[in-house]
Formats: sequence, structure tokens, C-alpha cells
Amino acid sequence: MLRRAAAAGRGLRGAAGRAAERGGQVSAGMGPGGAGSDVPPPHGLCLRSPGGGSPDRGPRSDRAPRIYTRTGDAGFSSTFTGERRPKGDRIFEALGATDELSSAIGLAGEFSSEKGHTFVEQLHKVQCMLQDVGSNIATPLSSAREAHLKRTSFSEKPILELEQWIDSYSDQLPPLRAFILPSGGKSSAALHFSRAVCRRAERCVVPLVQAGEADPNVAKYLNRLSDYLFVLARYAAMKEGKEEKIYIKPEP
Repeated sequence: MLRRAAAAGRGLRGAAGRAAERGGQVSAGMGPGGAGSDVPPPHGLCLRSPGGGSPDRGPRSDRAPRIYTRTGDAGFSSTFTGERRPKGDRIFEALGATDELSSAIGLAGEFSSEKGHTFVEQLHKVQCMLQDVGSNIATPLSSAREAHLKRTSFSEKPILELEQWIDSYSDQLPPLRAFILPSGGKSSAALHFSRAVCRRAERCVVPLVQAGEADPNVAKYLNRLSDYLFVLARYAAMKEGKEEKIYIKPEP
């Protein structure tokens, strides 16, 4: 198993983990609809198997893998399919936005955990799903082989799950009668911020879908996720007894 993990790590080191500059990395394990079984290490790092180390340094497994690779210093990075593209390529823009989204959700989850919200487990699951989103984005369909597609496909199931969560929280909220400003306490405000980042990630992914480079389900997932984060922000404010600030048109 360690050898298999090492192979997965080496493959990802040349893929989107490195491509997104330590963010938006490929998660080539079993995703929604995926058929992979090897879960790569964080940031696409290369695991080292026991033995084979030099006498003065000991077994290689005793040494921490390097974060840096220097392969992107010239301004190019690799997709999961092995293509070398400029770091300004829209694939890496989408990967970076997805990574920012996961980071924002992580912060919102920490604030929410401090308040004892039970939905933090859902947020953790969403972060895991965003790794699979990144896997799909980093595998442009124009250059993907069947083996790539099997490991990075994205199904409709997580979209339907988000819709169930949205309906569940919406049923518990008071009617929406005004435009709500990001507010309602730290948990709610952080979730609103995550929603805004999610919208940007969706805007980055849509052109890839329209160009036939990414699965339409990825864009659909981000669309539903922003709705989920909005409803969850309102729910958090309600549970904490915080007031939601509304838009008031300034006097002329």
C-alpha cells in the first residue's frame, strides 16, 4: 500500500497539486463517481518508502518530503494529464479559487465549531468534496485518457445532497423579506464570505465547462454550494440569536 501511495504522490507532484502552488491540488482517490483507490498525500507530496536511504541520513522514510519542487519557477505548471501550461491559465485560476473557497469554509467551520454548531461536519465534507472538484478541474477533458477520467469523474450525487441540506435548513428559517447584508455574528459572516468566494469559483469553472474541459456537474455543485452557504449563514445567525443586517436604501 505504501508503494501505491508513493506512486500516487509522484503522479500528483507533476499535476494539479503543484500546479495550483500548494493549493487546489488533485485528490485522485475515490471521489463522487470516481474509481480510484489510492488517496494521495496533501499538496501532491511524494511519499517515500522505507529503506533505500543513504547510511549517513538513514532510511528515506525518516525524512520529511519537500514542499517545494522548483518545477514552476519558470511560470508553468502541469495538469493531472501531464500538460504544461502557464500559471495564468484558466485551469489554474479555477484551481486557485477552489482552494481559496476551501480555506474560507475552513475558517467558517472553526468559528461555527466554537459556537457548537452541528453543521460543521457538513462543512468538513464539503471541503473533501472540493478536493474532488479540484481533481476534475485539473484533468482537462481534451487531454484526459480513460484512466484519468475514472479517477476524477464527478457525479450528481453530491449535488442532490446539497439540495437536501438546503431544503432542511430553509424549512427552519423565517421568510426572506429583504436583502441581507453579510452579518449575523462571526459564524454567519464567515459563511457569507465563503458564499462570495464560491460564486467566484463558479465563475472560473463555467468557462471550462463551456469549453468542454470540465464536467458540468462541477459547476452545478459550486452553484448549489453557494446557495447552501447562504442558507447556512442565515441558520447560524438564527441559532446564535444574532441580528441579520438588511439593506436600507440611503436617502437621496
